[in-house]
Amino acid sequence: MILDLLFPNRCLHCHRIIEGSELVCGLCFDQIYFTHHRFDEENVLKQRCQLLFPVEYAAALMQFEAENLSRKIVHQLKYGSRERIGKKLAEWTADRITMPAEPPDLMVTVPLHPRKLKERGYNQLHLFAETLASQYGIPHDAAVVKRNFYKKAQAKKKKAQRSTTSNLFSLAENLQNTHVLLIDDVYTTGNTMSSVAWEILKNPGNKVSVLVIAVDV
Repeated sequence: MILDLLFPNRCLHCHRIIEGSELVCGLCFDQIYFTHHRFDEENVLKQRCQLLFPVEYAAALMQFEAENLSRKIVHQLKYGSRERIGKKLAEWTADRITMPAEPPDLMVTVPLHPRKLKERGYNQLHLFAETLASQYGIPHDAAVVKRNFYKKAQAKKKKAQRSTTSNLFSLAENLQNTHVLLIDDVYTTGNTMSSVAWEILKNPGNKVSVLVIAVDV
């Protein structure tokens, strides 16, 4: 209680004091660019994924544009030591994106390299995925995919430098006849997601769907 008085929770955008569980105030919430994607319909994310790998369903919660509030939220989640943001984003996702009649069997998050995990202190996707797992009733396994090399964060690279993802990931478990829901924070070029997807799709009985917090448009 004393900490709440001394350090009240503030809106990420306008810095008004807000409830402890919220990210933004009501006025700023209306400035978030939600995509209104549905898993059972065509959308721009699915179309972009299909250019790189076979995908069953795809959806993004928000649009990720220069200087918009969605970008600020994701950057705070990844680089602002605010892991709890993932829980609220998962709640927003479950409220807006309904699983299809035949949902995926397993949620898999794009992993951090152990060195990056140590530097950051947390994987920004884990709380997001764990919350969604309970909302959707789909198990989440954070250990299925492993990252083989340490690389600079995508957000800190120029676009021309983001294409080298060969052998970046491998599977720690042998998945068979499994429909995997791949979860990442931002879909930009799609190279990272494609690299993970093709590792899973090496077994022809597997299928891949995609869910991201934001899609770069």
